[in-house]
Amino acid sequence: MRSFVPGAGYSEVEDVPVLKNLGTALVNGGAGFLGSHLCERLLLRGHSVICLDNFSTGRRVNVDHLQSNPRFRIIEHDVRQPFDIAASLIFNFASPASPPDYQRDPVGTLLTNVLGAVNTLDCARKTGAIVVQSSTSEVYGDPTQSPQRETYCGNVNPIGPRACYDEGKRSAETLFFDYHRTYGLDIKVGRIFNTYGPRMRLDDGRVVSNFIVQALRNADLTIYGDGQQTRSFCYVDDLVEGFLRFSAAGSACHGPINLGNPGEFTVRRLAEIIRDLTNSRSRIVHLPAVVDDPRQRRPDISRAMTELGWQPQIELEAGLARTVEYFDGLLARTERAEAV
Repeated sequence: MRSFVPGAGYSEVEDVPVLKNLGTALVNGGAGFLGSHLCERLLLRGHSVICLDNFSTGRRVNVDHLQSNPRFRIIEHDVRQPFDIAASLIFNFASPASPPDYQRDPVGTLLTNVLGAVNTLDCARKTGAIVVQSSTSEVYGDPTQSPQRETYCGNVNPIGPRACYDEGKRSAETLFFDYHRTYGLDIKVGRIFNTYGPRMRLDDGRVVSNFIVQALRNADLTIYGDGQQTRSFCYVDDLVEGFLRFSAAGSACHGPINLGNPGEFTVRRLAEIIRDLTNSRSRIVHLPAVVDDPRQRRPDISRAMTELGWQPQIELEAGLARTVEYFDGLLARTERAEAV
């Protein structure tokens, strides 16, 4: 069983917390950036894994390497439609997560989060599964409190262009806790802060992937606004480790729990780090600010440290170096394919 070794990724040194009876784990959105890493780690833990995805933003290539495993199966399905799948553990990671993706179909995004939560919870009621919701730091909106604690109720614009995602995730949290109180479901709600790493899409529109792709192409690094807005960046392996620990926590541990890296960087500083890592000739340029773009993001992870024994281990530059290597290879393959 692989586990996390500080500064070194994952190895065979020590075990992560595991469920006593490893059964089938269902991962909604399992072909996405985060979901595919989660499927991979669940297989390593010994689960049978069902990846459920409609491939609207997820990609089959993210899980192609898992298909030779007899304990892995893909079901193509939209979580907005009911499903009945026998599983002892369900992770609901099905939702567009980058602003260009979720704003492309705002109604569909809201329904994916609300109806997807209902259908996931109804499935869990039938099977008695532990059900884990991937929520988001966007439930805090443009915060007036920093760092953001789980007790903070947020500052969200319910009618803005980001509301389809922000309010969709907030509504999903409401549904999860109402199902817990009404039906006794064992729920876990984790609030994800900015996460990055291999398997992000070239065109997903997130700040890390945007900067890396622009830097590798020696194109302008485009910052929206003055660049002094801050973000906290968590490497994908750290985030998945947090969710695995959360899923294995006792039935009294429901969250919400912040899962992110408390290191805080301005967007301008991120651009400079990536430019240096890639030895890029890119200029840093500023474009008009985006509507409702939060000015500050920094999680308080005290609850995760206390209840899960978890905190991120991968430093930003180390994680970015791995991500740059991934995108460098992806760009090279894309360019070769286009040349054929």
